[in-house]
Amino acid sequence: KYLSRDSTGIRHEVLAFFVRTKSATIPELYTRLSETFAISYHSVASMVGIIASRMGILHVKRDMDGANAVYQIKEDYVCMVARLLKCG
Repeated sequence: KYLSRDSTGIRHEVLAFFVRTKSATIPELYTRLSETFAISYHSVASMVGIIASRMGILHVKRDMDGANAVYQIKEDYVCMVARLLKCG
């Protein structure tokens, strides 16, 4: 359902990024997405927050200096998300 409402492809790209890299911070994701999409930093942060809290497929931890949270895709979900991305 989350991907079915993705008219721009941004959600698909966010999930694909996590499947490829396994972990990322909001600034890293924003830098990557802003190369292709017209998107705000706040929108990226909101999207990742929804994926982490509502979908529950991301684990959140603080990086060493505590400035940015590092979001990691949970290993149990990597294959499932990859399959969904191929179907959708």
